[in-house]
Amino acid sequence: MLQVQNVEKYYGNRNNVTKALDRISFEVQDGEFIAIMGASGSGKTTLLNCISTIDSPSAGNILLNGENIAELPPKELARFRREKLGFVFQDFNLLDTLTLEENIGLALTINHADPGTVQSRVRKVAGQLGIGEVLEKFPYQVSGGQKQRAACARAMVAGQSMILADEPTGALDSKASKNLLEIMTSMNREMGATILMVTHDAYSASYASRVLFLKDGRLFNELIRGERTRPVIYHEILDVLALLGGDVSDVI
Repeated sequence: MLQVQNVEKYYGNRNNVTKALDRISFEVQDGEFIAIMGASGSGKTTLLNCISTIDSPSAGNILLNGENIAELPPKELARFRREKLGFVFQDFNLLDTLTLEENIGLALTINHADPGTVQSRVRKVAGQLGIGEVLEKFPYQVSGGQKQRAACARAMVAGQSMILADEPTGALDSKASKNLLEIMTSMNREMGATILMVTHDAYSASYASRVLFLKDGRLFNELIRGERTRPVIYHEILDVLALLGGDVSDVI
């Protein structure tokens, strides 16, 4: 589904250049749940911004379903972002003046989808995520967990190819974080969503099927969960993070 090919990203001018990404390459298969980890300044958010089309790479290619997003003109890029990518934010970004149903279907409405189609899509995904009975309520009338589910439903309702999440648990307490991660796991396993999540938190990353580690803008290591339990992969993530803090020269 996603191919990142020798991506580089530079900031600054000729006299002061910072290399944020250094020849990063990896692939994401349809239906994977990938976590990207690394210390502050490792390049993980820059990488996500390039994949999400918020920023553009200085060199290399990013292909989603075979389409090179680095070469799309502005109008096509905006269409691509609306139709192919879903986003899960730290603070939900729901509009208090709209009901949950209107929030979830907002992107479809903006794209002038048939109202009947919008309603059926919204109700289907809301039912799958367990919020079908509160669609007529406004965000301030529902619980934090229901807001989380509405935000996830909005990310999936248009049939987006990939869900992107940047530190989605960063502003949540431990209980709310666990709830959100379980929702995302359900989206991945039961609804077939492909998820790419940037996180600094080993507990959050342990929910993923594969974890990529960045160091100084380069791909440093990866862990594949396989049949191992989440507690086992959690401790392996901690081991790699300990290496990231040291002087490790072997970079893949």
